[in-house]
Amino acid sequence: MALDGKLLGSARQKLALIREENRAEEERRLRSIYLRIPEIEKIDLEMRRQMSELVKLTVSRDPELRERLEALERENLRLQADRERLLAEHGYAPDWLEPVFSCRKCRDTGYMEGRLCSCLKTLYNRELTEKLGVLLQTGGECFENFDLSLYGQHRPEMELVFGTCRNYAADFSPNSMNLLFQGRTGLGKTYLSACIARVVAEKGFSLCYDTAVSALEAFELRKFSRDPAAAEAADLRVSRMLDCDLMILDDLGTEMITSVSLSALYTLINSRLLKGRPTIISTNLSDEELKKRYTPQIISRIQGEFTLLPFSGQDIRLIKKEL
Repeated sequence: MALDGKLLGSARQKLALIREENRAEEERRLRSIYLRIPEIEKIDLEMRRQMSELVKLTVSRDPELRERLEALERENLRLQADRERLLAEHGYAPDWLEPVFSCRKCRDTGYMEGRLCSCLKTLYNRELTEKLGVLLQTGGECFENFDLSLYGQHRPEMELVFGTCRNYAADFSPNSMNLLFQGRTGLGKTYLSACIARVVAEKGFSLCYDTAVSALEAFELRKFSRDPAAAEAADLRVSRMLDCDLMILDDLGTEMITSVSLSALYTLINSRLLKGRPTIISTNLSDEELKKRYTPQIISRIQGEFTLLPFSGQDIRLIKKEL
């Protein structure tokens, strides 16, 4: 997937803040150690003096250069051993005063051998999710707050649905299966979609979470908008929906049916299937309603490539009002 320069720049800024926080932690640790173990500050001063002496020796023509370098090395090793011993005697790990890195692979630079490190990619994906995860900005949905007791006699079926969703989020990978959430309105489809989205986003995967109306509108704008800037923005948005790690399309069936929307929906579903990228679709429509509304090509892909999770029960929102 081509990277958005602005989002990558924002991710780099976040990584720069992480580096600053780690450097501040290094300084805090050092000040604390110097106050508690003054001998270590003396050792550090001596080691810096040795470094200055080493620089002078390397440019000198001293006939005893080799012997003096060896003696300096032995003394430096002794000081390092004393430093580690003092740390251990006071209950600190040997590497307590080593540089602090959140990512030891790239040492918080964001790159390894000229390529994006996984830590910077994770930050980038989080920036991307903030742009694409429109529905994630509506509340604090989480699995812990999902109340199965509201489903009454349908609780056993919904426990299976809930467990599947929670495991899906916990084990998500780019190879995860496609899911179809199907059931009447008010049964928790959007809520559990948001729960999955939050967990997946926190893992650092790129995510697009939007309604069918809004998502398919982007395809139309990309093709027909007379505003070049709007068309370009829509094109970028569509590219992200096609390429993100997880696409969640909520409320399929609420969009207006046109030849353009049908073509857009087919493109979105089929392109992601061809790329092997998982998609979650939620709909209030029954199988028969889906068949009446969409083309055989779309139905074939939904029925053949998506695992059905049937939502059952009474409208949760109405039940909550009565409590």
